Amino acid sequence: MQDRPESYHAGLMNMLIPSKLSRPVRLQNTVARDRLLTKLSAAYNYRLVLINGPAGYGKTTLLAQWAAEKTDLGWFSLDESDNQPERFASYLVAALQQATGGHCGKSEIMSQKHQYASLSALFAQLFIELSDWNTPLYLVIDDYHLISNAQIHEAMRFFLRHQPDNLTVVLLSRTLPPLGIANMRVRDQLLEINMRQLAFTHQEAQQFFNHRLSSPFAEGESHQLCDEVEGWPTALQLIALSARQSASSAQASAKRLGRINAAHLSDYLADEVLDHVDAKTRDFLLRCSVLRSMNDVLIMNLTGEENGQQQLEELERQGLFIHRMDSYGEWFCFHPLFAQFLRQRCQWELAQELPNLHRTAAMGWMDLGFPAEAIHHALAAGDVEMLRDVLMQHAWALFHQSELSLLEECIQALPYEKLIQNPRLALLQAWLAQSQHRYGEVETLLTRAEQGMSEQQIEIDDELSAEFDALRAQVAINAGKPEEAEYLATEALRKLPIGSYYSRIVASSVIGEVHHCKGDLARALPMMQQTEQVARRHQAYHYALWAMLQQSEILIAQGFLQAAYETQDKAFELIYEQHLEQLPMHEFLLRIRAQLLWSWARLDEAEDAARNGLKVLENYDPQQQLQCLALLTKCALARGDMDNAGSWLRRCENLLLSGNYHRDWQTNADKSRVIYWQMTGDKTAAANWLMQAEKPAMADNHFLQGQWRNIARVQILLGKYAEAEVVLDELNEEARRLRLTSDLNRNLLLCNLLYWHTDRKSEAQKVLIEALSLSNRTGFVSHFVIEGEIMAQQLRQLLQLNTLPELDQHRAQRILRDINQHHRHKYAHFDESFVEKLLNHPQVPELIRTSPLTQREWQVLGLIYSGYSNEQIAGELDVAATTIKTHIRNLYQKLGVAHRQEAVQQAQQIMKMMGYGV
Repeated sequence: MQDRPESYHAGLMNMLIPSKLSRPVRLQNTVARDRLLTKLSAAYNYRLVLINGPAGYGKTTLLAQWAAEKTDLGWFSLDESDNQPERFASYLVAALQQATGGHCGKSEIMSQKHQYASLSALFAQLFIELSDWNTPLYLVIDDYHLISNAQIHEAMRFFLRHQPDNLTVVLLSRTLPPLGIANMRVRDQLLEINMRQLAFTHQEAQQFFNHRLSSPFAEGESHQLCDEVEGWPTALQLIALSARQSASSAQASAKRLGRINAAHLSDYLADEVLDHVDAKTRDFLLRCSVLRSMNDVLIMNLTGEENGQQQLEELERQGLFIHRMDSYGEWFCFHPLFAQFLRQRCQWELAQELPNLHRTAAMGWMDLGFPAEAIHHALAAGDVEMLRDVLMQHAWALFHQSELSLLEECIQALPYEKLIQNPRLALLQAWLAQSQHRYGEVETLLTRAEQGMSEQQIEIDDELSAEFDALRAQVAINAGKPEEAEYLATEALRKLPIGSYYSRIVASSVIGEVHHCKGDLARALPMMQQTEQVARRHQAYHYALWAMLQQSEILIAQGFLQAAYETQDKAFELIYEQHLEQLPMHEFLLRIRAQLLWSWARLDEAEDAARNGLKVLENYDPQQQLQCLALLTKCALARGDMDNAGSWLRRCENLLLSGNYHRDWQTNADKSRVIYWQMTGDKTAAANWLMQAEKPAMADNHFLQGQWRNIARVQILLGKYAEAEVVLDELNEEARRLRLTSDLNRNLLLCNLLYWHTDRKSEAQKVLIEALSLSNRTGFVSHFVIEGEIMAQQLRQLLQLNTLPELDQHRAQRILRDINQHHRHKYAHFDESFVEKLLNHPQVPELIRTSPLTQREWQVLGLIYSGYSNEQIAGELDVAATTIKTHIRNLYQKLGVAHRQEAVQQAQQIMKMMGYGV
């Protein structure tokens, strides 16, 4: 594989054929169709202009007249190859780039590099860039009837629904396109010109003949001819041509035309047109017909004519159904009906030469630097040798430009023995499967290729073997086989030359992931940093982004969340600079950003990031949404919003039932589930889960630590405290050994929960103090908050002792505020129901019974118990601070206490009396 040249962007632009983006030149002596041009003058008032009619009704000519003076207009002429969504998108965006003078640069790069999840996602980005374009803008798409791809139709329906108000789409089509036309018609968003309106009037027919014939017809004769062919412009052109070329009467020609249909038109064209040109011109026309568009160089290669340009201009002058495609007169094409007719005749008359004509055309396109067009002709020629040669020369460049569909078509067209004879094409076939997430096929393809090469005694050199190993290493790490991946990647790096940068990047990335999976973060981080640098240098931005995502996860595991946040910022910059917004890896970045923000209790921002991740995945398999949905569940849990948490969790569980997931994904989803079961006391669900939960052999990385934490949390919920303690002791030992700081922080919180439930309050306090100290490095807040009232009570006690270091004290106060805000249970409010039960309790203190608190005073006591300051209580109850002081003075007197700490102790005694563990 060769290094990508510096002129990569220019190379991408050269992949687009200029003539397809050039509006047709308005020909001299054409009929000025004023009545239709007047109708089109109101085009800017409509979202869609549809010019619909059979071939030969002057649709393109009419639009060329209308567009002649317009500057803010892009033109895209379709051919059959544009049924590939990627190619359609590239040309459409390029047309709008021409119309806006390069205003949509971001969308252009996204389209050229195919860095978008779907056409709709690309169009959404395009509309963002067009949002500040304030003048009328037009996009003309010619020959839309050639589109049969449902994916393109769906994207164009999206386009028409959401395009800016100042943009008008103009479609030229032989058929009614399936784009919701009826709905637009009802909403008065559609301007239509149909076959009946396109047909020539008597006046237009007279004007046409006056331009085309040296001896024009009389007015009555012209009108009669127009009626005979029902105003069909192409028929009038054929009549004029026949009148110039033969002695037969124009009326006879018209009568014959009036009786034929499309099926018999080829006979007419043969009799009245092709048979009347000289042999040299006939041969020229037939040979040129294999080209969908042509210029002087292609014509010279195909016909041997050194004056091909002059010949084309002469055909144009004779009216032989050929049109200029650009303002410079360099590119030409035949009228669609005539082109179809000529290709059919070429197949009959030049059948023996046709494959060679396509080969010559392919070589001509290759010389011009258009391998995609060359591939079209190589396929038409059935020349697998040429197709293989084109692929050997350009396949990897096309691969790096994401021309995956085109490459798949080519690979399928090659006999397998030809593929095997060129091992790098066999490797390409496997990379195509890998790049399109068909991971299960990759090893099968590689094994089949190696067996085929062995049978044909094709030697695999060390470099090629290493490239196979690099891909196999990627497959192995995806499958959760780090040992195999490490061996293959190491072997690949040992054998690969420096110039094989792509495979070296892949192998280096895999080794970094292996170190990550083994918990060797000190080696994983620099490996991923190195991979990022090399990938950036060679513009392999997908792998650069992947390396940055891995760095972020490693830094989070090490407890350096701020550094991880900054790495994520750089990854977002790379995404925006290189227009990678619609790649699934963008969702990965948004998801780990959401996880980090959740840890810091920035819940609104975390939710936004997770929702944006779901938007990126809109056009992917729904199963990929699992992680973002799990995060939204956790956000709701951290808020104590159990209704929303349950709703999100149900979506997670539906996805878990519908597919198999990587261990890490399952672990993250299960974390949300077990926290929900803990908070709702659902021991049945927890017990069922524990019976079938995977219990990894090790806990030597943060992925496996997470799964064992899920198990320990469920064991604590089910009262299996001894089993949970064994798990947590092992987790802490491994976390300390591997310096998995974030995991240790999480583990200690579960230890605290375990010790609390087993009435080991001093041990609970000890691990809580260590967890608070670690949180000054990690920034953890929500991990404490989700433990709810048990955590709140312990934090209140620690704050009352006034022995925490200042930073830890601030952290504890912050956590307590969040618990009070989101997780204050009803009994902490001392509501009316609770107070009524209390006053009827046989053990209620006599002082409370004889001097009952008012409902407001009970509320104030509940907020004091929850750790609120006087100012916070005033804000919560929406009363003045002086009023709160009065309530506090009164309730102190009624309870017989002198200060806040005694009031809290009194509240705790009441809670215990009522049966609540505090």
